[in-house]
Amino acid sequence: MRPRFANILETIGRTPIVRINKLAPDHVHLFVKVEAFNPMGSVKDRLALGVIEEAERAGALNPGQTVVEATSGNTGIGLAMVCAQRGYPLVVIMSESFSLERRKILRFLGAKVVLTPAHLKGTGMLAKAVELAEAHGWFLCRQFENEANADMHSRTTAPEILEAFEDEPLDYWVTGFGTGGTLKGVARVLREKSPSTRIVVCEPDNSQLLGSGEPQPPPLSNAIPASHRQFRPHLMQGWSPDFIPKLTADAVALNLIDELAPISGRDAMQCTRDLATKEGIFTGLTGGATLAGGLAIGRKAPAGSTILCMLPDTGERYLSTPLFFDVPEDMTDEELEISTSTPSARFDQPAPPAPTPSKPEAAAVEIPDEARAFVQEAIQDPRQPVVLFALEWCEFCWSIRKLFAKAGIEYRSIDLDSVDYQSDNRGTTIRAALTEHTGSNTIPQLFIGGEYIGGATDSFEAWREGRLQPRLREEGIPFDADAVNDPYGFLPAWLQPR
Repeated sequence: MRPRFANILETIGRTPIVRINKLAPDHVHLFVKVEAFNPMGSVKDRLALGVIEEAERAGALNPGQTVVEATSGNTGIGLAMVCAQRGYPLVVIMSESFSLERRKILRFLGAKVVLTPAHLKGTGMLAKAVELAEAHGWFLCRQFENEANADMHSRTTAPEILEAFEDEPLDYWVTGFGTGGTLKGVARVLREKSPSTRIVVCEPDNSQLLGSGEPQPPPLSNAIPASHRQFRPHLMQGWSPDFIPKLTADAVALNLIDELAPISGRDAMQCTRDLATKEGIFTGLTGGATLAGGLAIGRKAPAGSTILCMLPDTGERYLSTPLFFDVPEDMTDEELEISTSTPSARFDQPAPPAPTPSKPEAAAVEIPDEARAFVQEAIQDPRQPVVLFALEWCEFCWSIRKLFAKAGIEYRSIDLDSVDYQSDNRGTTIRAALTEHTGSNTIPQLFIGGEYIGGATDSFEAWREGRLQPRLREEGIPFDADAVNDPYGFLPAWLQPR
């Protein structure tokens, strides 16, 4: 690997192939290709770069033009990275059924996320993407049919596999299908360069589109694919949409598939967990599902066979899915037993009483007149009636910030631990002057129009009781009164009721 790269996009690809030691049948050699090593954590980084580069080369994507795509998340995340680096606005269309963390990652990368109703399935979000592209003149990636998707895998993924197994035959290559880009792009190269390699395609056992033998129905208007009759909702996000994508259908038509492997959601979840706890490999449900297919192949394969499974992404994309539903946040009984096996830092012991705030404590800091004047000027400033004295790192301060953001309240935040207030111990003296003024040495402290509201819970209680809203109106501060039902939900997670 080169020690330096011109930009993040140069790090896409060259993902490691890792041997499975504890989970594999003894008589075979089982490997996985860990696509989570791509910069945004999935195989779809390859697709995203390939599609955008080809669109640029062909003149289909103009500088500054908005990119739009329908995706379960990973393609969108890859596109968000590429578009951020190349300077394109991105709008991602995603069914509401996909995991929450994918939405947050996309928005963090600067993309806009438009959700579609879950009952409309993959075809619904694709139809929305087409509709938006046509209405606004945006570039639609069309990942399910775009040949640049498959070409990228023929240029990168397939040669990486061939290079890794140039000294030994690769007997089986096991993958799932989402768009079909990985399947078509890799399989056609393996057919040419390694014809003895059997290509095994996994799909959910309760939603066997390929296994049913039923063809994809004719497209709807605007070339939107129709929902396949055999589709059923399944656990493997990113696998098997409710239609057979064109790239997948191409692979079928080209006879690139030697065997189909139906995978149960239960087996996918178990293999995903086993990879983590027994091999130290953190992958998502589709990776566990593909491994389940590889294990099934391995159990019946001749001795000495070599099998490679694709692991498409990282497990962090699945934190809000059933994969993590039974992973506790609090300590288990066994962990509590470990905690109580030594005397310190235990929850079964009462906490020492908190020191009582007092004026003498504030008096220990000499308060210059400039600090008192700063406090008075800040809380009385008519240009910024809402003032929050805060700390950058404080979770309670961020709780109020979340409330303000949700309700659209403009405010001034005076972060006393920031660099601006470090010179000459300025933050400390201002905090002492604040304590002198309010009689409280806690942070945060909120003021509206010069009136002291209190700390985080004081402010939340004032909102919940309807006392905060009139003060905002009196000061002419616009806000969305219906945006927040229970502000206590903004408190740190460790303070939320169990």
